[in-house]
Amino acid sequence: MQPVFDRLKGVKATTVGYTGGTKESPSYEEVSTGETGHAEAIEIVYDPAQISYPEILDAFWRSIDPTDETGQFRDKGSQYRTAIFYQNEDEKRQAHESRGKLTRTEKFDRPIVTEIVPATKFYPAEEHHQKYYLKNAGHYALYKTGSGREGFLKQKWGKEKGAGR
Repeated sequence: MQPVFDRLKGVKATTVGYTGGTKESPSYEEVSTGETGHAEAIEIVYDPAQISYPEILDAFWRSIDPTDETGQFRDKGSQYRTAIFYQNEDEKRQAHESRGKLTRTEKFDRPIVTEIVPATKFYPAEEHHQKYYLKNAGHYALYKTGSGREGFLKQKWGKEKGAGR
């Protein structure tokens, strides 16, 4: 997910990590068991004068399968669930509006199951996970195609703006 947001004009920084669970300072190995309750997540710092929160939400929706409650593509487990972790009531409202708008497009045959929940403490992932798509470009490209992500996003969004970058 990091390249999707890193490429958006107005996004100043992204950090991959974990949120929504119960263990303090979890490691990747702990989160990957699915037992900590955390979701793999991305923290986004952006300039609202250059990009709006709804535009960021739009990029998010166009990069996931919002109907899969078991994870994302080949990654299965609660740690791979899709969620929007909101910081305040305005973000919550906008996230719900955005999900409603997506539902009305009727692009999906199944219900949208992406959670919209209050943000909890965010724990940055280990350094080797940051900007993984740049550090391990070949592996990242193979995974993007091999996992089914790329094909799914092309099928749902075609070449529409922001689709799966």
